[in-house]
Amino acid sequence: MNEGILSELHFSHSYAEARRRFIEAARTVNASVHSYAIDATASENLTIDVAIIGADTDPALVVSSGVHGVEGFFGSAVQLALLERLANAGYRAGARFVLIHALNPYGYARLRRVNEDNVDLNRNFLSDANDYVGAPEGYARLDAFLNPPSPPSRLECFRATALWNIWRMGLSAFLQAVAQGQYEFPKGLFFGGKYASRCMHIVQDHCGTWIADAPRVMHLDLHTGLGAFGGYKLHPTASADAALVDWFAGTFGAEYVQQPSRRDLTAYTVSGEFGEWMQQHFEPLDYRFAVAEFGTYNILRVLAALRAENRAHHYCAPDSPAYLRAKEELRECFCPESPAWRHQVIDAGLRVIEQGIEALLSTK
Repeated sequence: MNEGILSELHFSHSYAEARRRFIEAARTVNASVHSYAIDATASENLTIDVAIIGADTDPALVVSSGVHGVEGFFGSAVQLALLERLANAGYRAGARFVLIHALNPYGYARLRRVNEDNVDLNRNFLSDANDYVGAPEGYARLDAFLNPPSPPSRLECFRATALWNIWRMGLSAFLQAVAQGQYEFPKGLFFGGKYASRCMHIVQDHCGTWIADAPRVMHLDLHTGLGAFGGYKLHPTASADAALVDWFAGTFGAEYVQQPSRRDLTAYTVSGEFGEWMQQHFEPLDYRFAVAEFGTYNILRVLAALRAENRAHHYCAPDSPAYLRAKEELRECFCPESPAWRHQVIDAGLRVIEQGIEALLSTK
């Protein structure tokens, strides 16, 4: 069986299948598994599952997936491949592995990027309850374009309107206005919520147990949808200083690290980021975090998919053709069916994790 087919086998068809496989693989390597329900009254078993291997006092490698629900298909596949590698090669002595599976199980199960309250969890991790207000300059003017209160239609001129707005604002300003995170339009894209989500409460209440007494942490948060097809970049948090960014560049390769001082036109900063919150929560611990972003399709196709799925969720019947088309396109945009893409990103994801482990164990 060739490597491409083997890589494809790590991808599950549904959240329920991915969860079952993750837990089974974790138990194969004698990991302790902790499960946290997002809604104890729900008929389906939607949980955040955390597998931990290693001693409390070992430096910790954290690999998280599914902050943006539908992106969990990729993140879960990388975590499954990692657990399989650990089972075949044996436990890596001296490191603590913390694998956080499906931080947004609702979005994963429903083929949404957001949670049960339409909240983008990577805009929801705010330290002050008073910060869940406002929107970036420009978002309100784009609201009618981004969030029409109607079902998606194939007759719309989305691309032309998007390009006109990009020409009017500039690509960087357009993306910053759209994607930074907003707290005024509950049915809109990139809504960060009005209060801390159930996911944030679970992380806040239990992350200390996951990290335990680790003297240092390397945290990789797996994402898809931004960048060249099959390529990847690591994005340190906006607060990372020059020395830390240089460390990432030296550890993972400068060509694979987004340099804040040399942001390309598709880069933007966000509010309420999960990783930024984790770093602040564990100060003064040496906690190094980066989003590992794996590219799929061009940015207009991805935005169109997000927009259509959001409208279908709010304004379509679940069995309608428009609803089903929107779900299928969203899944494709964040987890392409291409065997070549799947092989490439699994291989790259494992390579990044291995680099992280080596750096973790060599850093004093």
